[in-house]
Amino acid sequence: MNREYTEQEITQFAGAWATAELQGDTASLEKCLSDDFVGVGPLGFLLSKQEWLGRHKSGEMTYTVHTLDEIKVRRYGEAAILVGRLTQEATYQGNPMNTHMRTTLVFVHQDGQWHLAGLHFCNIGHPPPFARP
Repeated sequence: MNREYTEQEITQFAGAWATAELQGDTASLEKCLSDDFVGVGPLGFLLSKQEWLGRHKSGEMTYTVHTLDEIKVRRYGEAAILVGRLTQEATYQGNPMNTHMRTTLVFVHQDGQWHLAGLHFCNIGHPPPFARP
């Protein structure tokens, strides 16, 4: 598999994941996430696949915007890593969660298809004053 094809394939798969998140499409997310998926939230909390899906099933998590851009993809054998920017306008338990986050998505190729095995979100901020040019 050539590098360019992998980048396109992963970018498309990540786009489908982002759309499923936006729509709260738990059936698509169920297929997309690996069985041992772990999501790391912007404050460091961990969510298993069932906990991730549960946010949508309960209706506690809803999005009006959920998009990825600034995407860079690297492949390592049967794994690929996507680093990008996630823009979201969302509510969780009625509380607004509108933000831009840097995200790392980890994909694994199993049984002839890609799965999202893990992700990590962190809020985008500015470097501290001592680290600025």
